[in-house]
Amino acid sequence: MKQGRKISGARYKKRRKKKLYELPGQRREVKLGQEKRKNKSTRGRNQKTFLIKASQVNVRIGNKIQKLEIKNVLETPSNRFLARQNILSKGTIVQTEKGKVKITNRPSQEGMINGILLE
Repeated sequence: MKQGRKISGARYKKRRKKKLYELPGQRREVKLGQEKRKNKSTRGRNQKTFLIKASQVNVRIGNKIQKLEIKNVLETPSNRFLARQNILSKGTIVQTEKGKVKITNRPSQEGMINGILLE
């Protein structure tokens, strides 16, 4: 059975259009480079900080957290073309001076990059 259709094959009618607050914002891609952040005002006079470019990753080694310099983007499991463009997202594996690090957070949402050491 095709998705979005009734058993008879008829299409479901849309209940309503999207409201303004439900519309997606501009897609933010964090690139490798000199660190650059931006603030965006949200509902309730709150502020969201998101990254535009980043060059460092916070990595937990033992009980200490170290800031390591990102040398290169090795692979992105969600989309292989993102690695070619040096775009950092959740799940991306990057090369640092201590070895390979996997990014564990969403940098475009949080304004920093956290990761775990793979090697």
